[in-house]
Amino acid sequence: MKKIILFFLAICTLISCDKEDVYTALPNYIDLQIPSNFPDLEYDLSKNPLTDEGVALGKKLFYEGRLASDNIIACGFCHEQASAFTHHGHTVSHGVDGAIGFRNAQPIQNLAFFTEFTWDGAAIHLDLQPIIPITSEVEMNETIPSVLAKLSSYAEYEQLFTNAFGDAEVTSERMLKALSQFMVTMISSNSKYDKVVRNEENATFTTVESKGLEIFNNKCATCHSGALFTDKTYRNNGVPYNTKFPEEEGRKRVSGYESDFYKFRVPSLRNVALSFPYMHDGRFGTLEDVLNFYSNGMTENGGIVDPLLVKNDGSLGIDLTSDEKTALIAFLNTLTDNTFINDERFAEY
Repeated sequence: MKKIILFFLAICTLISCDKEDVYTALPNYIDLQIPSNFPDLEYDLSKNPLTDEGVALGKKLFYEGRLASDNIIACGFCHEQASAFTHHGHTVSHGVDGAIGFRNAQPIQNLAFFTEFTWDGAAIHLDLQPIIPITSEVEMNETIPSVLAKLSSYAEYEQLFTNAFGDAEVTSERMLKALSQFMVTMISSNSKYDKVVRNEENATFTTVESKGLEIFNNKCATCHSGALFTDKTYRNNGVPYNTKFPEEEGRKRVSGYESDFYKFRVPSLRNVALSFPYMHDGRFGTLEDVLNFYSNGMTENGGIVDPLLVKNDGSLGIDLTSDEKTALIAFLNTLTDNTFINDERFAEY
């Protein structure tokens, strides 16, 4: 395992506070271990070093309903650990007062290896990403000043912010950095696939899983590439236009370019067997549905379908037999990381 080790040389002193029950603990810096088969981090830890105290605050905030206007809808409401931190049972996310959004909640895993976030890449830094759901009318429907005021009024946060940052001041920068610290630690890297790749525990693929990997490499890996199983690009995959959500334009919502209409970020396939339903609007309930779509369900949708999905005869799709679909699903199941799904460090309680 490669290690990113943070060394800090500082003179640490206890900071006196107005309230006797608020104190500053010496920071406990975390050495984040990067799996040997993973790329380098994209998140700059030098600007937000990980500490036990910062991660603890971030976890508390992740499951904190007070970040929403109804004091109920936390980040963890739409990102449930058992379903790879997606919104299980919902095609699109539900927010405050039953408000319904128009996109499916994406998994929260390995975010430290990315520089852009959300289906359309609207967030260009992990520290900024939480602002979108917090302020969205159909998600948490709050304002940052209101959130800070609420957090500042609770003694438990006075203590937590002091432990993490040296004093009790609650600021947007500190809140967002704490959330990032927690999310940076959420690395999913111990699936059967990883153990096979790293030659751990005598792990081997079954015959059908090996066949699925071969098919995957031939027909899927151009877009779902590398250890993260995504090339991080935005592509129009020929998913039919959803008339229920006329405001949806995909990447065009961010870039403004007509050529980006209905382009969505290529999702990571890690834990994909648990992160259903699928696509930006959660239209498919099973992996079989997804593969059936790619073999015979793609269509023109008002945008430019990715050339990789256009056959020589001009038709759309990927040729997949029933046996190939079965093998592919068997391989995709090897990307499930039960260690991550059951890791108490990320659990709400």
